[in-house]
Parts: sequence; C-alpha cells; structure tokens
Amino acid sequence: MELGKKAGLKQCDQPLRNIFGDALLDVARANEKVVVLDGDLGNSTKAEYVRHEFPERFFNIGIAESNLVGVGAGLAGAGFYPFITSFSSFLLCNAYDQIRLAVAMSEIDATVIGSHGGITLGKDGPTQMGIEDLALMGGLPTFTIIVPSDPASMHAAVKAAPTIKGPVFIRSSRVPMPYIYPMENTPWEVGKANVVREGKDLTIIGCGMMVSAGLDAAAMLAEEGIEARVVDLHTIRPMDRETITAAAKETGAVVVAEEHLLHGGVGSNVARIIAESAPVPMQFVGLRDVYVESGDPNDLVKKYNLTSDDIFAAAKKAFEAKKES
Repeated sequence: MELGKKAGLKQCDQPLRNIFGDALLDVARANEKVVVLDGDLGNSTKAEYVRHEFPERFFNIGIAESNLVGVGAGLAGAGFYPFITSFSSFLLCNAYDQIRLAVAMSEIDATVIGSHGGITLGKDGPTQMGIEDLALMGGLPTFTIIVPSDPASMHAAVKAAPTIKGPVFIRSSRVPMPYIYPMENTPWEVGKANVVREGKDLTIIGCGMMVSAGLDAAAMLAEEGIEARVVDLHTIRPMDRETITAAAKETGAVVVAEEHLLHGGVGSNVARIIAESAPVPMQFVGLRDVYVESGDPNDLVKKYNLTSDDIFAAAKKAFEAKKES
C-alpha cells in the first residue's frame, strides 16, 4: 500500500503487527508482572516475540477465545498485568460475553489486543476481518479504546496501557503504516487527539491507517487551494470533545474516515459531539453495510472506497456544502 506518499511521509517496511510485537516485548522487559495470553495466533499477532524471551510469562490457550479471556482475567486478579491477544474478529465475536463480564464489568486492569483490524488483512477473507470491532468495544463503557496510526503511536499506546486504570483495547493491523510521529518523544497522550496538519478550510478526522490517507488527501486538496486540518483521533474512548469541537467551529466542515463499518463506528460518535456543540456539514468515509470478500489489500481499499482519493472527494463535498450554507 502507498499510504503517506503524497504527504511525503517516511515509509515503514514492517507491518504494524510487527511493531506491536516489538513494543510488547519492551513492556515485558520493563515490567515483570506483564503476562501475555495467546489464542494460538502469536506468529500472526507477533505476541510470540515475548514467548521467545520470556516463555514462562507466555500462555497459549489455543483456539478457545472465551477461555483465553477468562484466564487473562484470572491472572489480573492474581496481581499480574495481562495482554490478551488474538484477531479482533475472534475476540469480539467469540468471547464478547467474557470480555463484557470478566473484564469490562469487573473493571480489571488488562489490555485486549485486537489484531488484524479492518479489511487490510486482505486474502484471509471476511471471517477474519474485524470491521465491527470498534462498535462492539463501544458497547463496553469501562474500556479505553485506542487505534494507533503509525509505529511511534503503537509503541506509545502499548507502553501506556499498563498505566491506564481499567481495561484497554488496542487495535492492530497487518499492513505497514508510514511514520507520522518521531519514535523518540512521541507527542501522544491517551484521550488527547493530535492535530497532525493545520488547516482553516475543513477538517479530516481519522484513526489508524486513515490518518496517513487523510494526510495524502490534504496534500491533494492543497493543490486546489483548500487547506485541510488533519486530526489523528487515536483514542476512540475517551474521545477528545475539545479538539473535535474546535475543529468544527474553526474550519466549518468535517470529514471522518475509518477502516470500519460506518454504522456504529467512529464517525457516528464524532457526529454526535458535533451535533451537540457545533453543527457543520459532514461527510463520512468507511464501509457501508457490507462484508468484504477476500482479495489483495490494495484492491479492497479501492473497491470499498477507503483511499485518499475517496477522502479527497468527500472533503470536496463537505467544503462545497460549507460554502453553500
């Protein structure tokens, strides 16, 4: 995928899941209470990086996600800090009851890693695509929900997770994402969105890979004299109402882009905040009530309208609606 090239971002040659594995190992080295729970997918999620160095703190529960979550909750109760890892689709669809009861309602300190979120896992097909995971997590009020957009923010999120009170959900991805932030001294704070590009004419709000796609779209808009602000909404809960409201008031039009179903997704929550505080024209880029077939990730994002070109087109509509209002 060619994310971030129009915006001149430095490319990363490793998938975000590999970056997660490195970050998880760093956290395990720093905190002997960290344990990792695996659903027999450590070679895909890259949680296996911890197994290689700390086998006594790595537990492969097998293809049994409900047990995976239950064991993780038990270890949390015994004083450990569990990272509960599997594909987002498997955890949220197979073990939702256990996540709800044993983790969310109990408000335990633990992190659930939903790997392979979105459609960009490609040829693994729709059964393994987590396209409803953020909506499902949104139904669990005690969870902090984080969607990193680049290698540095993934490191920052994994490092921060054990310091956050209560349960945390972090979405990971199979595809590489370009560098938006420096690896050292990353400007990242849970619950605080980052403005990664200034602009006065409209705002593009994204999470995950859609942030770099939004920066590409902003570069394209600039060629037409339209200056777009780009916001990395890396924390889905707690959502940064202040930054969202300021963007709506100051730029007068908003586009929300997400690699997720629009129904129940990030855009619907952003729209609620804007409707309450500063109603402006809005457009939404995401999946529209469809299960995506197996295919090359590049082909899938084009077919299902998740590219910088689609964000560009949505931004033009929002900008025109702003001028007419």
